Amino acid sequence: MKLVLFNDDSLGVLKDGGVYDVSDAVKDVPHFTAQDLINGVIAGFARLRPALEEASNRSPEVSVTDVRLRPPLPRPGKIVAMAVNYLEFGLITEPAPIHAFLKSSDAVIGPGDTIVLPEAEADIFHHEAELGVVIGKEASGVKEADAFDYIFGYVNFIDVSARGLAGGSFFWGKSWDTFAPLGPALVTADEVSNPQDLPVKLWVNGDLRHDFSTSDMAHSIARCVEWASSVTTLEPGDVITTGTNHQGIGPVQDGDLVEMEIQGLERLTVHVKDSLKRQWPRGIDQRFADRMAGRA
Repeated sequence: MKLVLFNDDSLGVLKDGGVYDVSDAVKDVPHFTAQDLINGVIAGFARLRPALEEASNRSPEVSVTDVRLRPPLPRPGKIVAMAVNYLEFGLITEPAPIHAFLKSSDAVIGPGDTIVLPEAEADIFHHEAELGVVIGKEASGVKEADAFDYIFGYVNFIDVSARGLAGGSFFWGKSWDTFAPLGPALVTADEVSNPQDLPVKLWVNGDLRHDFSTSDMAHSIARCVEWASSVTTLEPGDVITTGTNHQGIGPVQDGDLVEMEIQGLERLTVHVKDSLKRQWPRGIDQRFADRMAGRA
C-alpha cells in the first residue's frame, strides 16, 4: 500500500496515478498533528489495513495531478542518517566503521516543495539520494536477524548537504530547514520484495546524476536497524536514511528541478531556490566523488 498525505493533510492511498481518500477509515486514530496521524496508522496498521483497503476501493479516484501532495512523514520523531555507507561501486574494499548522525525533522519537505539554500558561506550544496527506512514499532536492541520485523515501509529521501561549514559540522551542514525532501508516498514493506537490491536514480534538470543500487551498501539495512536501535530507541514513524553512493553526487542551485526515484516508491520532485543566485559547475562533482572513494 502507498500511503500519502494530501491537501489539508488528509490520508490517502496512491494507486495507478490516482489518490483515494481514506480519511474515514482513520477518523478514530487519536492525533493532534498529521505526524501523530501517520504514526497511529503505522502503529495500528495490522488492525486498520482492512478498513483502509475497503475505503480505497469505494472512494472516488482523484488524479494525483489534482491534489497537493504533502510529505507522508511531516515531522518524524527521529531521522537517523547513516554516513559513508556505500562501497562506491567497489572502489572502497573495506567498509568504513558504521556511523550516523541525527538530521532535524524540521528539515522535511514534500513533493513539489522547494529546497531553500541558506545564505551561509558554504563551499557548495549537494544532493544525496537515499532509501529511507520507516520504523513500524518500538525498536530497542534489535538483532540483525529480526530487523525486518520492525520495518513498516520505505520512502525516497534526499539528504541535502552544505559543505565546508564549521569544519564539516553535520548539524550545520545537514539540518537546515528544507534539507530533507521525502515522499511522495510511504510504501509499505510488503510492496518492496527486496529492499537490498533497488535501483536509485536522481536527475537535476533532466540530467541523470545518481544511478546506483542499494546492493552497494557497506552496512545492510538490517545491520543499520540493529546498530541504530542499540544506541537509541526507535519509534513508529522514525526514519533511518541509509546513505548514498557519492559517485553521482553534484550541486544543487537556484532554479534547479530535482527528481528522485527508487524502484517502486514513485517519483519525488522538488525545486531549488537561492536568493544569492550562487553557481557551481553543473554535472557530477567528480572531485568530491573521488575523495569519497579514496581516490583523491
